[in-house]
Amino acid sequence: MGLVIALNKGRILKECLPLLAACEIEPDEDPEESRKLIFNSRAGNHQLIVTRSADVPTYVENGVADVGITGKDTILEYGEAMGFYELLDLGIGRCRMMTAGPVGVPEPQGVLRVASKFVNITRNYYQQQSRQVALIKLSGAMEIAPLLGLADSIVDIVDTGNTLRANGLEAREMICDISTRLIVNRASLKTKFDQVQNLVSQLKKVV
Repeated sequence: MGLVIALNKGRILKECLPLLAACEIEPDEDPEESRKLIFNSRAGNHQLIVTRSADVPTYVENGVADVGITGKDTILEYGEAMGFYELLDLGIGRCRMMTAGPVGVPEPQGVLRVASKFVNITRNYYQQQSRQVALIKLSGAMEIAPLLGLADSIVDIVDTGNTLRANGLEAREMICDISTRLIVNRASLKTKFDQVQNLVSQLKKVV
C-alpha cells in the first residue's frame, strides 16, 4: 500500500497540491469542489485526507496517516509529539507568529491579559520572558479583543499586517517564523522508509 497523506484545509492545501502534483501525486477529484474528505491519488497508489489544520498532527501521530503537511504553528501548538518527525520545510505559507497590541498604548505592569488561539505557544513564549500572563483562548478575530477591553495584547499569525492596522493594532515582538512542514509518523518512517524517502527527495527538488 502507498502512503496515506494528511493535508491541511485552506490556503496550505491550495499551495501544496501543485507541489504534490509535481511528485505525480494528485487527488482523483478536486478537493475544493468535492464534499469528500478522503481521496485516492489518480495513479491509485496513495490516499489523501483533507482535514482541519489542528487534526493533521493527530492523524500522523496516531498512525492514521503516514505523512502530514501542515503549518509550523500547528506543530508548535500541538506540543511535544512522541509519534512523528518533522522532516522538511516546504517553504510555502510563510508568515510570522507575533505579539500585537493597540498602537501607542504601552503594556500594563503586572499580569498581562493575552488573547490567542495559540495558547500553548503563547504560554511558552511568556514563560521564557518570565512574564506573568492571563491567557484568553479565542478561536478567531483576535484583533477585536483589545478593542473591546477583553485583552491587553494578542498573539497571532501576521502576514501583511493589514488586519492589525485596520483594527488599530501594531505588531510588536516576533515569536517565530512560520512555514509549511512535512511530518511523518515514526513507525511509517521504518515500515515505509523507501516511499517516505522518495517523497521527501521529490519534494526537495520542487520546493
